Parts: sequence; C-alpha cells; structure tokens
Amino acid sequence: MFFNGGMIPTYLVVQKLGLIDTIWSVVLSGTVSVWYLMLMRTFFLSMPKELEDSGKIDGLNDIGILWYIILPLSKASLSTIGLFYAVGMWNAFFTPFIYLNSPNLFPLQVILRQIVIANEMRASELVGADDTAVLPEAIKFATIMVSTLPIIMVYPFIQKYFVKGVMVGSVKG
Repeated sequence: MFFNGGMIPTYLVVQKLGLIDTIWSVVLSGTVSVWYLMLMRTFFLSMPKELEDSGKIDGLNDIGILWYIILPLSKASLSTIGLFYAVGMWNAFFTPFIYLNSPNLFPLQVILRQIVIANEMRASELVGADDTAVLPEAIKFATIMVSTLPIIMVYPFIQKYFVKGVMVGSVKG
C-alpha cells in the first residue's frame, strides 16, 4: 500500500477513539474505499433513465426500483468491486501492522511478512549452507500458498458475474 494523505489523520482518529491494538481498528479503517465508491457512483449514473421510468410505470417506489431493477443489473459490478475489495483487504499487511501491537491479533499477511523477513535474515547468515536453507524456503512457500487459498476458493463462485454483460436485456430499443 502506498502512503496516502489520509493515513495520518486516520491513525489519529483511531488513536483518539482508543481502538489501537483492537481488531476494530483494522475493520473500521478499511470500511470505505473512496475509489470504489466513485466507481460505483459512475456505474449507477450511467444506467439509463428509462429503467427508472419503467419501474414507476409498473408501480414501484424508489426502494422497489433499487431493489428489483437496479441491484439485479448491478450484480456484475458489485461482485467485481467486492472481489477487488476483498482481495485488497486480504492482502493488506500495512494497516494491521500500524494499528496492531499484539502478535495474537496479527492477520496472516503480517505473519507471512515476518516469516519472509526472518528467512531473508537466515539466508544472509547461511551463505554456502544449501541443505539448511531448504526448510525455511519450504515454510515460506507453504505460507504463501495457504494465504492465497481463500481467494482462489472464492473466485469460482464470483466468476459467473464476470462473464455476463452488465446491461444485457435491460433496455430494448
């Protein structure tokens, strides 16, 4: 993750709320992504006005139009944004690294980072000892594999939304 202008104010807010070294500091600091919010806003604004008009003709109120017309057509974009957001949060190590101090609260990515750094330090100490360097490499690769499994397991269930067109069959004309 790159340093952004909101990182220090966010840290100060989390600190003033007394959430440092709690899981809520990680959850609340990553709840809203402005980039994804703007992307979804642009998507919703690009929907044809005729969809809303057809819903009003059918007797739907604004909530009904959203629930029965807009959201079903938004499944592809919502699932894509959801997958991107989930992968980003799953792979994030810096946010938990700055907010959490207790090792028992560290997520897998922070532990993976610690393993990689420890293996790099061991590798620099073991110059020429190839047999003993195999075990730390195997542990590192196994940890990386375990960290990618949840995303790999979720992707097939979301893949059907990537294949479908977003607006297929919504407006004829």
